[in-house]
Order: sequence, then C-alpha cells, then structure tokens
Amino acid sequence: MRIKAAELFVRCLENEGVTTVYGIPGEENLDVMDALADSGIQFVTTRHEQGAAFMADVSGRLTGQAGVCLATLGPGATNLLTGVADANMDGAPLVAIAGQAATTRMHKESHQVLDLQALFAPVTKYTAQIRAPQIVGEVVRKAFKVAQIEKPGASFIEFPEDVAASPVEGKHPLRVQSPTPPLPSEKKIAQVVEVVDAAKTPVILAGNGVARAGASDELVAFAERLNIPVATTFMAKGVIPSSHPLALGTVGLQARDYVACGFTNADLVICVGYDIVEYQPHHWNKEGHLKIVHLHAAPAEVDECYILEVGVVGHIAATLEAIARVGRPHEASPAADLDQAVLDDVAGHAEDRGFPLKPQKIIWDLRKALGPEDIVVSDVGAHKLWMARMYQAERPNTCLISNGLAAMGIAVPGAIAAKHVMPHRNVVAVTGDAGFLMNSQEIETAKRLRTPIVILIWNDSAYGLIRWKQMEHFGREIGVAFTNPDFVAYARSFGVRGVRIEQSEDLAPALAHALAADTVTLIDCPVDYRENLQLPTIAGDLVCRD
Repeated sequence: MRIKAAELFVRCLENEGVTTVYGIPGEENLDVMDALADSGIQFVTTRHEQGAAFMADVSGRLTGQAGVCLATLGPGATNLLTGVADANMDGAPLVAIAGQAATTRMHKESHQVLDLQALFAPVTKYTAQIRAPQIVGEVVRKAFKVAQIEKPGASFIEFPEDVAASPVEGKHPLRVQSPTPPLPSEKKIAQVVEVVDAAKTPVILAGNGVARAGASDELVAFAERLNIPVATTFMAKGVIPSSHPLALGTVGLQARDYVACGFTNADLVICVGYDIVEYQPHHWNKEGHLKIVHLHAAPAEVDECYILEVGVVGHIAATLEAIARVGRPHEASPAADLDQAVLDDVAGHAEDRGFPLKPQKIIWDLRKALGPEDIVVSDVGAHKLWMARMYQAERPNTCLISNGLAAMGIAVPGAIAAKHVMPHRNVVAVTGDAGFLMNSQEIETAKRLRTPIVILIWNDSAYGLIRWKQMEHFGREIGVAFTNPDFVAYARSFGVRGVRIEQSEDLAPALAHALAADTVTLIDCPVDYRENLQLPTIAGDLVCRD
C-alpha cells in the first residue's frame, strides 16, 4: 500500500514506543503533523522549541525511552539546540526532529535554510537527513537505538518537506532491537576484588549511570556488604537514600568539598556508573595518586586524573552483585559521618524566622512537604548548589539536576514533562528568578494540559551564582543585577495560582496548599543569598573535622 513517507515516519515512531512528541508545527513539517493527527501519539504544543527539547530531555531521563521533540527548519531548529545539547551531555536519551526545505533548494542560498546536520553534529551522538522515502525506517531505528544505548544521548533527524510528502510502498518499521550490557567476566571480577580487599579506606563515588541502569538496590547492597561509604554526584542523588548510614551526600561543589576529607583520606575510589562530565576527576584526584576502580556499562573516559587500577565494562547491577558475593567487609570508615554536618545545618534552620528566607529554611520546608517518591526539578544557579548539597533524596531520579551542560531554563519545562510521565507524583520546579524567565512561557502549556506543577522561585533579583563567584574572586560585582516583574500577577495572567511569601512562616503552608491544588501554582519566595558565602564552610570546614 502506498503511503506518504511522513506517514511511514510516524508509524516508525509508534513502533519505537513513542507516546508523546513535544514541539511546534511549521510549514516544513506539515505532512508529519498531519500524520501525527491520525496516530496514537499525543502532540504537545509548546510555546518555545527550547521548552520542547527540555521536556523531551527530562522525559528521556525519567523513563529511559528517548523523548521526542519536533521543530520546523531554520530558527525553529536552532531553538532546539540548547535542550538537545543538555540531553546529550546529561546522558538523557532524546530524538530531535526538524523539518527542512525541499531538496530542490538546499544546494543554494535559500530562505531559512541552514545545514542542520552540521549544526547538530557537535551536540548529538547521531545525525541524519532523510534523503529518500525508502530509508525512513532505517534512519528512525538507528536514531532511537543510538540515543538509548549506553551512554545515552541525543540523535537528530532532518526531514525535507518534499521527501516527507513523497509516496513510499512496501516499507515498514524495522523490528526494535536493543543491545544489553554484557555480564562481567570472572577474571575482571577477581581483579576488582583483589584491589578492593587490599584497600583500607575505600570510598564509592556513584554517578548517574547507576540511576540509568536501575542499579540503585544493588549499589546499596554492595555498600552494605562491604561496609564502604557512598558519595554521589549531583545527578546521582538518591541512588543511595540520603538517610542511609553509609551515605556521604553529594560531591561537586568544587570549593572545600568532600575531596578535602572523605576522598583525600581514601586509598581507593570505586567509581560506579560515574561519567567524568558530572564532576571532573581533577577536583577529587588532583595529584592523580588515588587508586581508581571503574564499574560502568561504558568504558572510562581518558583523563590524566582518572587512570584506572582496574575497570569492568558491563552490566552494572550484575557487576556489583558479583563483587559483593566474594569481597570482604571493611572496618567502619572515618568518612561515614561526613554528611551529618550538612543534615544538622539544614535541621538547625527548621524554625528560622529570618526574611528573606535562608536557603536552608527553604530546603527544609520543601523536603518536609514532599514524599520520598515526589520529584523536584532544579534549574541552574546558586539554588542548584544548595539543592545538590542539602536536599535529601531517598530515591533515584527524584531530584533532577542538569550537571553536564547545566543549562538554565530547564526547570519549568522539565517539571511539566516529569508530571506528564509520572502523573501520580507531586512535581516541583525549583528555579531562580533568572532561569524561570528563560522558559516561563511554558506555564501556558502546563495550564492547557491541566498539568498541576508547583514552581518555587528563589527570588534575589540577580544572577546569584555569578554574583557569588565575582565577590569571591574580585570583591565586587558587575552585570548581575536586574529587576523582575510581579511574579504573582504574572502567574495569574496565565490563569494559574500565584503566591508571594512575605514571612518565613508562610512557605510551609503555601507548599502544602500548592501540592494539593489541581492547577499550576507559582510561589515567589525571596531568598537571602548572603548565605552563599557560608556554603563552602558548611560543606567543608565543618565536615572535614579531625
């Protein structure tokens, strides 16, 4: 039966299990849009292509199945770039699709025509142009396969409008085939066991690969069996419950971090599912003297501060189980109570009545308002460091932080996607005032989709993280201050709830009310970022006590 290439394309998306496409229609993807209308796939119209890409990014990270975003050619495609790059660097599977001009005008200067494959190549794992209807199945299958295999990332498909409208006959979607990581070899396991058993003060550094592999339970069992404390990267928060006695908390602050004590006092670092983009090795192994074991589904990156004693590339859960079966338990590590100073500092602000609110108070109230399975999506800025350090995550993928590309503007669209794929969980976008306004237009998307999320704005009328760094390095600031609109009135203009925190006691009840509401709620919360200068002290000097 003869169908349009665009129809075959959509059937291929259905074959890959795609249920949602986020994006904006355009002239050059009209045939794809028309084919989507006859499919079982929901098209979510966003208000900016960057928002669509961030939604696909977070959807992919939470589900392990590639999130999909769609744009037209030219400026529509370029607007996808930041979100696509974010997914690629954060290890989130994503497939981006852009319409393109007809092939008959791509050889010359032409309206809105850019070399999109060249544009997306540096920020994706795979790019392709569908040059003929007959290759639709192969291109789509490869795009999803490459995006989803370890280490996951982004694929990009360019679909010229004349090819999309062309007839195709006798072609069908290809059968989905996905490789699984190999089981570890007995020889490699024996080598790891020998190194781990010989260590006196080992520490585990768990990365986002543990969450991607669904190996959190095996990681906790491994740590318990061998009695080894576990630090996590920002992106791996929750792979060991923060309340677990072997949990050290997160690393990544880069200023007087756990590297000053837990890692410096270690004689072995066991890196599990760790990607160096999450936290560069020179921050915790500056001299390159630490012995390192690498356990991952992907080979180790080359880095002069990440030279391995031994590595195992394969199924993470099976690797951990195999080592734990024969490894010997270690004595209690002096690093095992490092996280307590951080917990004590947050708890010490539970009744703080200061205004604007201190970050610790905001985090205390937020944590108390949410259940262990609820999700927070953090934007990028000073609040990200506070959330990464002090928000206590009990489950993997319940505190989502972008720390590969670390792109501002992800929180609001990311929270929409999180609620979309996890509708029975509460979802909070934690954002600064700067990051919020980068994609605040997506409030309309959430309202239209009846997606009740909470947007918690840490309001300081500045690029707070940059101000912090400027004051640390130069003792003065430049270019970081701005004014904000009335966020409460702004929220209400979209037809959603807006709440302003005017005293410390307001936040806890405001969060409770917002989480119970059936609509979007924006909470404008002034924050006292003078506390920023104390964060390295809290995370370093108090923790690294003798």
